[in-house]
Amino acid sequence: MNESKKMAGGITPANRAILIAAFVLLAAAVGYAIWRDSADSAPAASAETTASPDGQLAALEARVKAEPNSAEAWTALGAARFDMEDYPGAAAAYEKAVALSPDSAGLWSALGEVRVYSSKRDPLPADALAAFEKAIALDAKDPRARYFMAVKKDVAGDHKGAIEDWFALLADTPQGAPWEADLRRTIEQVGQIHKIDVATRLMNTQPRALKPEEMPVAARAIPGPTRSDMEAASQLPKGQQDAMIEGMVSGLEAKLKANPRDVDRWIMLMRSRMTLGETSKAAQALKDGIASNPEAAGRLKAQAQLLGVPGA
Repeated sequence: MNESKKMAGGITPANRAILIAAFVLLAAAVGYAIWRDSADSAPAASAETTASPDGQLAALEARVKAEPNSAEAWTALGAARFDMEDYPGAAAAYEKAVALSPDSAGLWSALGEVRVYSSKRDPLPADALAAFEKAIALDAKDPRARYFMAVKKDVAGDHKGAIEDWFALLADTPQGAPWEADLRRTIEQVGQIHKIDVATRLMNTQPRALKPEEMPVAARAIPGPTRSDMEAASQLPKGQQDAMIEGMVSGLEAKLKANPRDVDRWIMLMRSRMTLGETSKAAQALKDGIASNPEAAGRLKAQAQLLGVPGA
């Protein structure tokens, strides 16, 4: 079945009305923060970010030369190098970022993580540990720093203590957080290795509900739609509704061509395509969004998973 037919036959009147209202109110939703990640609010980069990974990296390197005092620029470069498994290069970029923004717990824990990956012998080198301790001092709830501080206990032989700390982190983990699956896997594996029974507790420990300010863009209710929005949309003939929706989606795609660095709009496009039943187009939006925003790949994938996008 082609996707235009699927849109015409598979979307319910209620979903059609909600989607129309969502587009009407999209401007109110774009720009919200998610997971307290400020890196994704960086200014638009050049069109080269839609090129190959090497081209994307070159664009980010050009950006830090043009904006040497931008912590966001160095953060984006560090994330891109990390994704390319250039851990020493990522560490160098994050060191620049923390020098410019020393009060960011997230940057310190990111620096600690890349220092761990950069180490070929020590599973938790001293400079990585120092970065995690700095992150914890700034924000005792920083999840990445908490995870690795528990690793410190495990490496020192305190396996039960490490597992307790990981369970505490799991209990504080927001629903849909991208690290949840890996955290559960770590608890399970360390429990198996050291013959510590964790199965029942793992099953009974669920992530906490999201706070309103943490609600992911993909799942957050867009302000409204109001009853009048719903009624106005439902009064249109079905053909006109479909034409309006298709026009709005096309308009959204046009805005993304003009500014492919708008991460929230990529999430909205995935959400719209999934609502319309256009799963392959949603998957393509995910690919295009990551190609345009390599430093936001983790966030885009996490949102796509919430939406059920194929391949996320």
